[in-house]
Amino acid sequence: MIAQTPEPTYYAVIFTSVRTEGDNGYAAASERMVELAKQQDGFLGVESAREELGIKVSYWRDLDSIKRWKKNAEHAAVREKGRSEWYKAFKTRIAKVERDYGFEK
Repeated sequence: MIAQTPEPTYYAVIFTSVRTEGDNGYAAASERMVELAKQQDGFLGVESAREELGIKVSYWRDLDSIKRWKKNAEHAAVREKGRSEWYKAFKTRIAKVERDYGFEK
């Protein structure tokens, strides 16, 4: 599903990852993090895709919203589990969205 974001400007957190073998609780934790993010002030939406390479893009009103999300205790605990169990590699990028256009039938 394509996230319905407001007119720019806003921010995107782009999380790209390569998983380890097996689920090991990953799917449930990932679903929980999306639900928790939706409750955070400044959260605008999320999009994700996973094959061999996973990409999750979350959209945020401003950099302060992103900082508060990063400091969320439950989110921090899940990030640690990701480092120790779920990911072979990952990269996080934060970008300012200045233009936004699309097409929908």
